[in-house]
Amino acid sequence: MSQIKLFSFFLCLSFCFVLQGYTQIRLPHLVGDSMVLQREVPLKIWGWASPGEKVDVNFNGKKATTVAGPDGKWLTKLPAMKVGGPCNMVLKGKNTIVLKDVLIGDVWLCAGQSNMVHQMRLHNITYADDIASANYSKIRQYWVPTATSLIGPSEDLPPGNWKSANSKDINDFSVVAYFFAKQIFAKYGIPIGIINASVGGTSIESWTSEEGLMDVGGLREIIIRNKDTAYVNGVNRKAVSNQLKKAVIADKGLNGDIKWYDPEYLPKGWRNINIPGYWEDQGIRDLDGVVWYRRVFDVPAAMVGIPALIHMGRIIDADRFYVNGQQVGNTGYQYPQRRYHLGPGTLKAGKNIFVIRVENSAGKGGFVPDKPYLIEAGNQSIDLKGDWQYKVGEVYTPVVKTGAYGISEQAQPTALYNTMIAPLANYGFKGILWYQGESNVGNAMAYKKLLPAMINDWRNKFDRPDLPFFYVQLPNHGDMCYQPAESGLALMREAALQTLKVPFTGMAVTIDLGEWNDLHPDNKRDVGERLALIARHFTYGERSLIYSGPIFQSSKVSGNEIVVSFNHVGSGLVAVDGEPLSQFEIAGEDKKFVWASAKIENDKVVVWSDQIRSPKYVRYAWADNPVNPNLYNLEKLPASPFRTDE
Repeated sequence: MSQIKLFSFFLCLSFCFVLQGYTQIRLPHLVGDSMVLQREVPLKIWGWASPGEKVDVNFNGKKATTVAGPDGKWLTKLPAMKVGGPCNMVLKGKNTIVLKDVLIGDVWLCAGQSNMVHQMRLHNITYADDIASANYSKIRQYWVPTATSLIGPSEDLPPGNWKSANSKDINDFSVVAYFFAKQIFAKYGIPIGIINASVGGTSIESWTSEEGLMDVGGLREIIIRNKDTAYVNGVNRKAVSNQLKKAVIADKGLNGDIKWYDPEYLPKGWRNINIPGYWEDQGIRDLDGVVWYRRVFDVPAAMVGIPALIHMGRIIDADRFYVNGQQVGNTGYQYPQRRYHLGPGTLKAGKNIFVIRVENSAGKGGFVPDKPYLIEAGNQSIDLKGDWQYKVGEVYTPVVKTGAYGISEQAQPTALYNTMIAPLANYGFKGILWYQGESNVGNAMAYKKLLPAMINDWRNKFDRPDLPFFYVQLPNHGDMCYQPAESGLALMREAALQTLKVPFTGMAVTIDLGEWNDLHPDNKRDVGERLALIARHFTYGERSLIYSGPIFQSSKVSGNEIVVSFNHVGSGLVAVDGEPLSQFEIAGEDKKFVWASAKIENDKVVVWSDQIRSPKYVRYAWADNPVNPNLYNLEKLPASPFRTDE
């Protein structure tokens, strides 16, 4: 065969393969086996085929037919359906697709950052019984894989699949979303679908469309600039070239003939240090680098030959954990709680050498206080807190970075919306649950515009102006402050509070559910269940249900006192712990706040201070981590933090 004929043969073959690809019906990744479809709304089914190809859809006794357009896209609608399933959906074109085990119920889009991401597996100690007993075939989740685009909206999600809440797959469920769904399912018996589109460490701007950010100063220019792929690639190449890279590992603990974790190593020059605690608080000043910890523990014979579990709290930032020279676990960043499983042969009766390599590149390094530090095996445990020995393995040289910083796509406006929200436009939803804000604490004042803008943006994109949008007000976190002070977290909570002015919204107050030393608190059950209360009231028609704690309504100066009125007092206001009301502040015209006394009178709160004769302003729980804010209603739902001096 001549070269020309051979070339023509392969060209024709390639064309046939391309043509064959266009003649197959293809569905979005979200539309698949075991999916949950929204009840009581017209069902949109869409996908791709060859131009002009006829597509028939048959589902639950209803049929629809459409024809793919010149671009190969097709969309058809089935009539609204009541709760039902499981059913099969059959789609026929030049090929046939059968989707199995499809349910009709309520679908909730759950979105945000890490606290909406956090899966059951990351909290498997707290929720061990819930994981073991999970057996809800009608609660299902589609986890949207992380993807970004700076160019514009995508047509399809990254590949994924639907999973039901059984004892195996429940580990992949968002904790907040699962306990929300469980409450709704238990109350109404309706199949619940969760579509989780969440990414840790992301800002609200990245979750909003270009149109939704049009009125936000400066972002329009960034969005347009980022569409220039050559520009983005150039910035990132320059940033990489400006970074100091290590050619070899300089850590003395790994470079010697005998590694510091080796049982044969004889420690010399090690000093005492306490776990938990940060090394900067224990005689090591401003060290970014690697610090090794070492201690010998006596292990009783009863703990040997069986599986063991190490609880090592939280470590800032990264760690490698060794037992008798064997690495038993490692974590690359600070947030996960360290729980390392040891096989039956790891421990030995008598002396065991525990060595931990801790790497920290910024801020304080070491072991977060007020976390569990122990090893368990059988019904026995050994406390790992106390005096260890340490030695510095490496000191990082401070680097002054010059030139351009790189562009992280998921930190850019529109990037996550384009790939993880835009492709959902045709899917039907009962409502949206939102848990985000930690990444926006630095621009909390802007959040007052950004959150309502995103809500309206999504409603426009989903063509649902009344789409319920329920969100979490950020919980308490960080050091407790015993003097009145300003607070970025308090400003974020205020932004959430003011967003209640947007119609069809609800807010779960969580000022009592956080942890001072953990951005990802364990108690996510109550977060999900408080969101469920809001949904039950607004979306499921339980109008008499008390779904919120007290919300500031108004204040009135009366002599040397300020009388504060609230909405959502429920069955009455109460100091939940029986102690005097706390965390109220008061100020005069100069806005210099002092702690105030407060008492409940006729479901209002009267606030005063002998230091302020002419009060004008009042605040409540205005801090990153307020000390014991105890104003609740009798339904045991906490009052939202507020201020009157904005």
